[in-house]
Formats: sequence, C-alpha cells, structure tokens
Amino acid sequence: MKKYLYPILLVVFGGLAAAIFFFKKPAVRTPEFIERQGSLAAGKEWLNTKAAIEGLLAKLRTNPDDQKSRLLLAQAYMQEGRVTGNHPYYDGAAMDLLEQVLKAEPENFEALCCKSSLCLTQHHFAQGLGLAEQAVKLNPNSGFVYGLLTDANVEMGHYDEAVKMADKMNALRPDLSAYARVSYLREIYGDMPGAIQAMDMAVKAGYTGLEQTEWTRVALGHLYEVNGDTSKARLYYQMALYVRPGYAYALAGLGRMAAARKDYTRAIKLYQEARITVKDYAFADEMTDLYRLNGQPDEAKKMAEESIDMLSEAAKEADSNEQIGHYADRELAYAYLKTNELDKALEHAKIEHARRPDNIDVNETMAWVLYRRGQYAEAQKYMQVARRTGSKNPVLLCRAGLILSKLGKTAEGQALIENSLKTAPYLNPEVEAEGKKLLAAR
Repeated sequence: MKKYLYPILLVVFGGLAAAIFFFKKPAVRTPEFIERQGSLAAGKEWLNTKAAIEGLLAKLRTNPDDQKSRLLLAQAYMQEGRVTGNHPYYDGAAMDLLEQVLKAEPENFEALCCKSSLCLTQHHFAQGLGLAEQAVKLNPNSGFVYGLLTDANVEMGHYDEAVKMADKMNALRPDLSAYARVSYLREIYGDMPGAIQAMDMAVKAGYTGLEQTEWTRVALGHLYEVNGDTSKARLYYQMALYVRPGYAYALAGLGRMAAARKDYTRAIKLYQEARITVKDYAFADEMTDLYRLNGQPDEAKKMAEESIDMLSEAAKEADSNEQIGHYADRELAYAYLKTNELDKALEHAKIEHARRPDNIDVNETMAWVLYRRGQYAEAQKYMQVARRTGSKNPVLLCRAGLILSKLGKTAEGQALIENSLKTAPYLNPEVEAEGKKLLAAR
C-alpha cells in the first residue's frame, strides 16, 4: 500500500500547488511618482504634494484593496501631469489606477468623472463625453460632472448643449471652474467683454498661487491679448509669474509680449525657460516661428521637426490604445504646414475632422490647410462652419478674410484682414505675413 501512497501524495501536492499558482490573486501594480526638477521642486507645494502621494502609496502597500486611496492617487497623478507637463507618464499612470478602481467598483462616480476628464485631456473627446453621460446618471447633482459635459460638448462642436451644461454647473457650484467655462463659451460666441468678465470672476474665486488659479490668470491675460490689449495681458502674465515663480505658461505669455515688440531674442529666451519645466508641444510650435522671425532658419527647422516627433509619438500611442495616448492630428496638421508637407497636413486634418466634424476649430484647420493647397472654394465651405458661432478670434478672421479675397470677395475679405491685423497681428506670424502681403498687393 505504501508504494502507492507517495505517488498519490505527490499528485495531491502538485494539484494544490497548481491551484495556488492559478488562483492566487495577482499583485496589483501601483505606479510610483517622479521627483520634480528645477523650480517645480521649490516651495511648500511640492513638499505637501509629495508627502500626500507617499502617504497614499504607503496605504496601498498596506491595503491593496483601498480603492479610495487608489482614486486619490489617480487624481494626484492627473494634477502632476498638468503641473509638470509629463502627460505621457502621469496620464498613463492615472488611467491604470482608475481602471483598477472601476474594475472593483464599476459605478464609482468619482472614478468615472476622473476617467472622463483624463480622456478629454488626451483628446479622446467622444469617449470622455460618453463617460460623463454615464456618470451624470449616477449623480445628477454634481457641478463637476456638468463641467465635464460642458467641455466634452464644446470639443465635439455641440455648443448649444455645452451652454446648457455650463448653466447647470453654475447653478450647482459657481466657482473658478464654472466661471472659466462660461468665459470660454462667451469667447466662442464672440462676446469678448463677457468672456473677460467671467474669467476675471474665475481668477477672483481661486486661491492665489495655486496652479489652477494661475492658469486661469494666464487665460485672462490671453483674452486681453486676443482683444488687442497687450498692456493688460502683460500685467496678468507678470502677476502669475510673481505669485508662482517659474510658471511656464506665464513665461510663454511674456514671450508673446516680447514677440509683439519684435524682441525675438527675448521671446526665445522666455520660451526656453518655459520648456525647462514643461514639455508642451505649443511651446515648440511657437518657437519655430520665433526662430524664423529671428533669422535662425536652421533652428526653426530643428524645432519644427521636434514638434512633429513629439506629436507623432503621442498620436501613435493613441492609435494603438483606445484608453490612453494623445490624439494630436489637428496639431500635426499645423506642424506639417510649417515644414510645407501639405499632403500630410491634409491627411491629419481629415482624420481630426472625421472625429469632430462640428467643432469650429477643426473646421478652421481644414479651411487653412485647403487654403495653403490653393483649394479656395473648398476651404470656404469649412470656414463657413468655423465662423458659425460668431467668434471674433483675430487669427480666424484673418484666415476667413484671406479665403474670401482669393474667391473674389475683395471688400469683405480685406475688411476682415484689416480688422484682424489691427487687433492682434503677432498672434500668428504666418497669417500676419499672408494678410499683409495680400493687402500690399491691392
């Protein structure tokens, strides 16, 4: 009997070992944070943020099923992505955490809202809208979710619906975020005084020095800039930089102010400082123009190629992963225009238009790409859609004027160009040069 016992025991032991192996709960991976560098690491804010993140990581090591801590960590990582500009890492880390929360709690309202917000950040606008619509059914009394619905509807070009959602947000929670959204919608509909008023209310509703408040202050400065008031724009950029030293977006704003004075060397220096802390594609894009204006064609070419590389990498990740990765086709369309690769510009403009055919900015992109290709009648079709809300953005108006002029509607086109160049000619050097060239040919 004994000679059969040992093989039986071995089989049983092997079965138990296999069961443990196959049914053992896999370890939950928790992404770590990255130390901030330079001016971003200075001051109490990072010390407090770092301590909070370390505390959440410790809690998750002790209790991997602590979904509340996992959600808070995801929110902290989303904010770190915003502050540092390291969206590729932090957005991916936050999405991993949110997926873990939603796997355990599929109807977690906060997690759905955070995932929606993250999708919007990554330009997955349709997905972000769907998640926000799912979340609002769980909690129709949250101001935050109506903010997400406002943003998503704006990006999808559903502007009337966006206004309704912003109204609901303000009725429930009139704060910095709510006022900022009202401002953006007023700007879209061409009400610049109203947009400035609402953004000023947003700034006053925030805590001085916090990133969200200073982002809003910079946005207020930009509204003055778009409206042609460079002195007030400069003041708000300087204020943001004073209360939040090294703030990249304030530095970029002052860089545009230097460019408006044609001090391109100073403008480039300010953008270089901004890029030390935040790797934002927009900075590389604007530096391409600054190098060209400063008589540095090799540097301009290098910066344009860097912009395309940054955007292409993000777009490639987005195409391969429905959950994360930055859709960047609209930005790529403009980037390829700067390298005079018109076929590639049109390819990416069409991809973005297929995603968001009602968005006015996307239609403006299509119109401008077609204008550059000499397809003026086709460009006008998209420009009509782009102007349907009555936006008074000077760059949009100048592009519209150029298209009309090429179609023989000279008086109407030149009036738009003159108005644009009078308001804020420096906002887009390429459009400014094209506009001046056409007016000079009269």
